[in-house]
Amino acid sequence: MQFRYSMDMQQKYPHTLQRLIAHLRKLPSVGTRTAERFAFDLLKWNNPALSELAQLLIQLPSKIIHCTTCGCLTEEGTCPFCASSRDSASLCVLGSPRDVYAIEETRSFKGLYHIVEHLISPLDGRLASTLRVDRIIDRIQTHRTKEVILAFDSTLEGDATALFLKQQLTPLSISITRLAFGLPIGSNLEYIDTSTLARALSGRQIL
Repeated sequence: MQFRYSMDMQQKYPHTLQRLIAHLRKLPSVGTRTAERFAFDLLKWNNPALSELAQLLIQLPSKIIHCTTCGCLTEEGTCPFCASSRDSASLCVLGSPRDVYAIEETRSFKGLYHIVEHLISPLDGRLASTLRVDRIIDRIQTHRTKEVILAFDSTLEGDATALFLKQQLTPLSISITRLAFGLPIGSNLEYIDTSTLARALSGRQIL
């Protein structure tokens, strides 16, 4: 009954407000009631603040780009991680730029990063053939990397991607490890607390 009441009320909102609520609901973990609260709070903002927010959203696709080397986020051609001096003996492969910051917060890893284009999910059209493994191999050979850490979410997609990359990288005769089991099944790295993630990183296992 509460959900029906909320939907009935939404239909009475001005059309522009309904559209705003609908867009806010697309954000992760934002339900109908939360989206409504956000929308009504935005109505209290003054015009300069709203204009600045609108301008930031418009600039996102052009201002925030992917590093041409590793795929991390940057506003320049090269990200701060690739521009700084790091241990090239280790390469941490992740599924999302957001996960890089989660790893960095542990202060347990000083190596290089590499973001894959996607995790393998045939049902969603994300195939292994489009992972661009050649870019990973090129970086390994260029930096003479000794260890590759596969730091993917503990999900079916993460497991499938880790297994595929292990098969592709095994002929290089390098150490291939993955974050230690103990991360909750179905969890996302960005929601794991720093100490748990640090233990998983330090206790990674050979695949």
